[in-house]
Amino acid sequence: MRFLDALRFAGYAAIGSPVRTVLLALAMAIGVASVVVLTALGDGARRYVVDEFSSIGTNLAIVLPGRSETRGFNPANLVTSTPRDLTVNDAEALLRLAGVKRVSPLVVATTEVKAFGKLRESILIGTNADYIQLRNLKLSLGRFLTNTEFGGGSPEVVLGAVVRTELFGTDNPIGKSVRISDRKYRVVGVLAEGGRGMGITSNDVVIVPINTAQAMLNTNTLFRILIEAHSREQINPVKSRVLKTIIARHEGEEDITVIAQDAVLQTFDKILNVLTLGIAGIAAISLAVAGILVMNVMLVSVTQRTAEIGLLKALGATTSAVQQLFLFEALLLSVAGAVVGVGFGYLGAAVLRYLYPVFPAYPPLWSVLAGLGTALVSGLVFGVMPARNAAKLDAIQALSRK
Repeated sequence: MRFLDALRFAGYAAIGSPVRTVLLALAMAIGVASVVVLTALGDGARRYVVDEFSSIGTNLAIVLPGRSETRGFNPANLVTSTPRDLTVNDAEALLRLAGVKRVSPLVVATTEVKAFGKLRESILIGTNADYIQLRNLKLSLGRFLTNTEFGGGSPEVVLGAVVRTELFGTDNPIGKSVRISDRKYRVVGVLAEGGRGMGITSNDVVIVPINTAQAMLNTNTLFRILIEAHSREQINPVKSRVLKTIIARHEGEEDITVIAQDAVLQTFDKILNVLTLGIAGIAAISLAVAGILVMNVMLVSVTQRTAEIGLLKALGATTSAVQQLFLFEALLLSVAGAVVGVGFGYLGAAVLRYLYPVFPAYPPLWSVLAGLGTALVSGLVFGVMPARNAAKLDAIQALSRK
């Protein structure tokens, strides 16, 4: 029997039982759609995390208080304790190291900002003038903090876009005053909308000089120190120099962790890639279930179509030809369900992106191909037994069961 004839026969058989065909195709479609949507979710999480860290800046090393025993990065490093705090003097010492381009000490807290009778809770960041370049932030109005390195501490503030809108509306806030805690600060700049990184959006921050922030919070410790190397090749040497310098300053005690931005990205990338593969594997189980359903329905179909099989054999169809016909039918149903499932999967991913615009839930090509391939293999494997049973029927006995 020619390929086109076998395909046509399988198509007519599928059309002849529309309810059975729709249910089988739907079962396969749900399995493929699950693979596509869940991998889009996992890959979207990976992209989101990578974008978050990439938005911090480039060629970065981060100094965290507290020691990591493994000397590497893991998510637990983000919350650590230490017997000795990081200080502004530590940051000043790091700026003098070879290969270091910029250093930004950070103090972070929540605070209330008031202006013209309006009040808003915001994230307070104390830092220096290099922070805007190190973080790749942009200004929409005015200027950034005065370049006084780590000293000084004039009462000036840069507002996030949302903070500016809620306190001043459409008015130009440059030169006006806001009250943070119990002190007045002159607004010198407004950040452009949209900047974010490490889960903090720049829309909701107020940025003041590091010394001013420490005086406001009555502390001399730092939350983190961000370091920008001159190039990507300099990151590892800079990490080593930073570690040696801080150990020397802390009387020989290694009580900090220095991580590179690349190490953070690679670690999260690996974790989320494994997670994506895991949930794809779980979703693929539904394709195996759909394949078993195909096998069961095809076995019932063989029983119902014994007379048809007997007639085919009486007309000269060989055992292999009959087996081929039923395999083609199983494959046709699997392909139809897989194609519909891919459509449902892309639709589900689009709904996720609509509900969560910041989440890049795009199905990776490999998941679509894997879903299609698994559906085809499932249809082929589970279609073998019904096809063999049909091929084994004797023509006379099959016709006698009519």
